[in-house]
Amino acid sequence: MNVPLFTPYAVGPLALANRIVVSPMCQYSAHEGRANDWHLAHWTQMLQSGAGLMMIEATAVTAQGRITPGCLGLYDDACAAALADHLARARALAPPTHVAIQLAHAGRKGSSHVPWDGGAALRADEGAWQTLAPSALPYAEGEPAPRAFAARDFDAVKAAFVAAATRAATAGIDAVELHMAHGYLLHEFLSPLANQRTDCYGGDFEGRARFPLEVFAAVRDAWPDARPLGVRLSATDWVDGGWTLDESIALALRLRDAGAAWIDVSSGGVSPRQKIPLGPGYQVPLAQAIRAATGLPTIAVGLITDPLQANAIVADGAADLVALARALLWNPRWPWHAAAALGATVAAPPQYWRSAPRGSEKALAGAKIGMR
Repeated sequence: MNVPLFTPYAVGPLALANRIVVSPMCQYSAHEGRANDWHLAHWTQMLQSGAGLMMIEATAVTAQGRITPGCLGLYDDACAAALADHLARARALAPPTHVAIQLAHAGRKGSSHVPWDGGAALRADEGAWQTLAPSALPYAEGEPAPRAFAARDFDAVKAAFVAAATRAATAGIDAVELHMAHGYLLHEFLSPLANQRTDCYGGDFEGRARFPLEVFAAVRDAWPDARPLGVRLSATDWVDGGWTLDESIALALRLRDAGAAWIDVSSGGVSPRQKIPLGPGYQVPLAQAIRAATGLPTIAVGLITDPLQANAIVADGAADLVALARALLWNPRWPWHAAAALGATVAAPPQYWRSAPRGSEKALAGAKIGMR
């Protein structure tokens, strides 16, 4: 039986077993940017899920670029060593799965509390640091203003993205996604709500897109040719006068020509004034529009929770891949259960082959096991 969600798919040279992606999910559990046993446990669960691709959470390219003090980083050799060690151990406990990493800089949304402590901006007596953004405009009223980019910052931040990508390659990461969404630094450059520069990096679409495109080109030059490089976009700010879907399509065309392997289509995050029409699959039409206009592979995200829903997204051509976040945190075996519901098969560790309920044994590849 042909089940679109469980058909193989090639992302550049990466052969994915199915169309399910573990979306990058911040864990806010690192120490000085370094992965630890929490990440080992989390990555192991996600790698054992049977998804075709697992993306590691938004990973800061500088210490200043972290969202919170608990954010994962790849800005020094200690971060790289910790990530490589914990990822290798997680991979040893799961079926072979391709792994990507999302490289990010938080921009003006950095220096914040972790979400379970409220997520507000840190105070000076709580270890706050100076944030960096296109313009000296705070994210929300009453928050500290970021420092606006100076001339020296453009080369320094590009170099940080390149260095992080180089460390990721050494750590055995199969693909990189650049974070240009959710109100973080590269999205801030794109959006006129956050970018009010008057030099060549602001103003019209060409100016606002200039620095994100420069970062992409620099990373593409440094990242191994055989490994794909994609981008996560906020396709719209959901605010009048903000970044639009039409601009996202224009940027995606530039990224396609620069060698992008996919566009991971999200939305919002740059302004607390956003009005998002939440509902199941509410961002899927944005992915569909970008896919139709550019021919690029797209990843659909956002309130996708049901196997029939996910399968229909792929079957209808709305997106090529479907990424899940909260649904996988709630149920790390979601792909197993989706395979059972849809009559498909997914890889699982042999130690768990006996777990399938009667009638669902075929959902776990190879699930034939003798009993003594």
